[in-house]
Amino acid sequence: MDRRQLREALRLLDAHQAFARATVVSTSGSVPGKLGASMIVRSDGSSVGTVGGAALEEEVRRLAVEAIDRRAGGLHHFDLAAWKPAGLPSLCGGSVEIAVEFVPARPNLLLWGGGHVAQSLAAVLPTLEYDYSVADDRPDWVGADRFPTADRREVVAPRDLFDVFAPEEFTHLYLLGYDALKDLEVLDVALHRFPNAIGLIASASKREHLFAKLRERGASRESLARVRTPVGLPIGAQSPPEIAVSIVAEIVREMHPDDLRTRARDARASAPERDVGSRPA
Repeated sequence: MDRRQLREALRLLDAHQAFARATVVSTSGSVPGKLGASMIVRSDGSSVGTVGGAALEEEVRRLAVEAIDRRAGGLHHFDLAAWKPAGLPSLCGGSVEIAVEFVPARPNLLLWGGGHVAQSLAAVLPTLEYDYSVADDRPDWVGADRFPTADRREVVAPRDLFDVFAPEEFTHLYLLGYDALKDLEVLDVALHRFPNAIGLIASASKREHLFAKLRERGASRESLARVRTPVGLPIGAQSPPEIAVSIVAEIVREMHPDDLRTRARDARASAPERDVGSRPA
């Protein structure tokens, strides 16, 4: 990967934007893109670098955008021979294999409420190179003493949250507030303005109360389905640090869905077959 691609990859990571990287991993015969040639493809199909140009590159660009949409890459074979079935309109005559790698957006969390769970999350996120900002309407709860590694710390009223923060900059919004009525106001605004994952810490009764109020305000079943509550993986978490671990674990799982499917498939394939005839009566 050349410097331009490295700079663009770092820019996209810092901007919390997903992208794909296509790399020539195998060649046979005459091909325009040599072994190791690579290309960065953004979600809009624009790119930096080259894997050989012409019809090959157009097809790889299409597959890269598809990989971003599916959140999973793949290995693709191309014959650069117009006379072969399914061959590309090329007269080079060789063949090439190109790996398309999906690179997920680096998480950038917006935390509403600077309490104990937010503090515990803030202690874990930098170790994973996840970015975060924190907002609260209590000045004493968003200081640098509590969140020294935050990108931003803002004192803001609930309904003004997305006048202070640009919602599209964040991959996740977590409502970790101390006041159900203020959580309600943040949720009401977020359902209309926040495009990505929304998590809410709430008991079953708080959830039902908030959702009933939101339905009264016109929230649809589909919009409420976007709100994850309880948050995190179900690991029996109770203390703020344990809840923080469960939240981070859920994000990690989201970032590697293809790896999880592969491991589950491998585990099933390696499991010993059970002899149904030997089961006890």
